[in-house]
Amino acid sequence: MAHAVADAIERRGALIAEAGTGTGKTFAYLVPALLYGGKVIVSTGTKTLQDQLFQRDLPLVRDTLKVPVTLALLKGRANYVCHHHLARTAADGRLPSRDDARHLPKIVAFARTSETGDRGQLANVPENASIWPLVTSTRDNCLGAECAFHSDCFVLKARKAALEADIVVVNHHLFFADVMLRDEGLAELLPACNTLILDEAHQLPDTATLFFGEELTSGQLAELARDAEVAARTGAREVAELPEATAGIAPATRKLPGASVERGSSKSSSRPRFD
Repeated sequence: MAHAVADAIERRGALIAEAGTGTGKTFAYLVPALLYGGKVIVSTGTKTLQDQLFQRDLPLVRDTLKVPVTLALLKGRANYVCHHHLARTAADGRLPSRDDARHLPKIVAFARTSETGDRGQLANVPENASIWPLVTSTRDNCLGAECAFHSDCFVLKARKAALEADIVVVNHHLFFADVMLRDEGLAELLPACNTLILDEAHQLPDTATLFFGEELTSGQLAELARDAEVAARTGAREVAELPEATAGIAPATRKLPGASVERGSSKSSSRPRFD
């Protein structure tokens, strides 16, 4: 597999590889990726695997090969503490629960001492704690250059490190978020690269569906049927057959309990550019 990966990198081609658990797939793609040089993006299926790759596997291979490559870990902005929202939450003092009141001082202390602000490194605050949305940012509520903490922003520091590093470790959610933003011409989250490695690639269809799929449930169809029937009886009385036609939609949807219809977005055919 390592030879096959090396050949794919050298000829700038594509390779799909499959092997059993515990056979060394990670080392098989890391060794040629580190030896061939250039910018490499490795995307994993979960944040747990992402952390494992960055903290354990990559340093081990780098030190064994003695290659002077730099590493960076990049996650979505919701994974980094936001100084602005943290300060505002601390000043406000109103929190959803007593647990969050206990978590807040831990997050404040963490933000003061952490180099990355990665909430995954704060193990004593649960991943699903309701305080996290109050102390992290989204693309919509980020103040950008107007933020008083702009120079200390953990998200910007992580992205800067990713731009400068030889090997960048991301996850599939961030990868497809980047694809979506590029398609919409809004921004780019990930740097251009020479080599892209998608680990746990069997998870890609499900993750891609979250970003590019559209879901239509039987409940939505039933609501549409009710609206159409009302519109047919009130606003389109001159079309005699319309009320009867719309009345047949609701019974049809009831034959599909719990069913949903998914289709790919037209944008899913686009691909990110990797120079």
